[in-house]
Amino acid sequence: MATITLITGGARSGKSSFAQQLAEAQSESPVYLATARIWDEDFAQRVKRHQSDRDGRWQTLEEEKLLSKHDLTGKTVLLDCITLWLTNFFHDNDYQLEVAMEAAKAEWTKFVKQDMNLLVVSNELGMGVHPENEMARKFADLQGWINQFIAQQADTVYLMVSGIPVKIKEGV
Repeated sequence: MATITLITGGARSGKSSFAQQLAEAQSESPVYLATARIWDEDFAQRVKRHQSDRDGRWQTLEEEKLLSKHDLTGKTVLLDCITLWLTNFFHDNDYQLEVAMEAAKAEWTKFVKQDMNLLVVSNELGMGVHPENEMARKFADLQGWINQFIAQQADTVYLMVSGIPVKIKEGV
């Protein structure tokens, strides 16, 4: 079973940088598990910036949805990020909240059966502006419920606030 550290917070709160520092401190050869689907040129530039933040120690795997198909046993893995991973499920399931949530939970449950050190980055969407349309509200709900699902399983949870990690759960 995976040892899980969840790092959550708002946009540009320092989640990815902190997760990367943790992974590098815990392993000489961490794995970066990227879940992004490139939707437009602006997003492609964001991905390039993230890639440039990692040096040669890192192995990068790109996987939009089926995380469990990769054998990561014994590795330190930085999964960045749950929000983009959920976007793929939500989109591919025609924006049906329940269907996307069940598919994501099922895949997550298979994935974390592996014995690995897993650092997970996710966004706290519910702390921002209330979404103005139904689809955005459904996605914010999906994100919040999946964050709760992962946090319950996590050994450690950090909330990033203005670049400062605040530990809100530590394994017992």
